[in-house]
Parts: sequence; C-alpha cells; structure tokens
Amino acid sequence: MPPEAMLEGEQAHFRALESLYAAAPINRLFESTLEIPQSGVARISFDIDERYFHAGGAAHGTSYFKMLDDAAFYAANSLVTDRFLLTTAFNLLLTKPLKAGPVIAEGRWVSGHRRVFVAEARLIDADGEEAARGTGTFMKSRIPLAGLPGYRAAP
Repeated sequence: MPPEAMLEGEQAHFRALESLYAAAPINRLFESTLEIPQSGVARISFDIDERYFHAGGAAHGTSYFKMLDDAAFYAANSLVTDRFLLTTAFNLLLTKPLKAGPVIAEGRWVSGHRRVFVAEARLIDADGEEAARGTGTFMKSRIPLAGLPGYRAAP
C-alpha cells in the first residue's frame, strides 16, 4: 500500500473515532470536542462551569476522571483500527482545583501494540497550568469499531 493511501486510511480512522466520541450519549452531559492530530495522540477541549462543581466550588473528581480517561483512551484507540478498547485500570493524580473555564485534556500512548495498551493524559487549565494527570490501561474488546453507531468518517 502506498504511503499516501496509508495516511488517508489513518486519517479516516481518526475522523471516525472523533465522530464516535461526539455520538456517545455521555457527551451530552460533558460538552467537549475530541481531536486526534496523529497516531497515539488525542486532545479534548472542555469548558468547565458550575454544573460540574462540588460543594467547595471547584470541579468534582468525576470531571477529572472523564477528561483524563477519554484523552488517554482515544490516544490508545487511535492505534487500533478493528476493535473498541476498554479501560481496565486508571490512576489519577489531582494537583490543582479546576475552576470555571476552558480545559484541555492531552492524551498520549505510552506502550502496547497487541492486546493491552498503556496511555497517559494530563489536564491543562485556562492559565496553561497542569491540574491533573493520569495513566490508564486499556484492553482490546470483542466489540468491532465498524459496528458502533457513530464510528464513521466525517463527510
């Protein structure tokens, strides 16, 4: 296969994963946008507001987990074109309270090529400071990507 065709296929996979992310029902609760710029890298843009706050006036830990898990997951799944990955473990380190404003979750594949993948992610707040980081382990499932509603290349 010529390199141009491989790049086209890879880009089609990235766009289909972005579409899958957008179609997930959970993202009606967490308004966000996924971008996969290259293999093994995912970036998710969120806007944190008071809907995500705990009683202390900052983002609840569920928001941190959601953003970190998704960014790491899609960084890993960008390397897998046939199956949906599943999170099997995820470790979090919360270093700074998140207040209202834009947040970027940056995910990066670390290791794994066959069945189990490791990826990490970090949250960057509106001031450009890291607010959290996490590392996840993801395993290939029996769920074919092609059969999932939403997994399609953008028109």
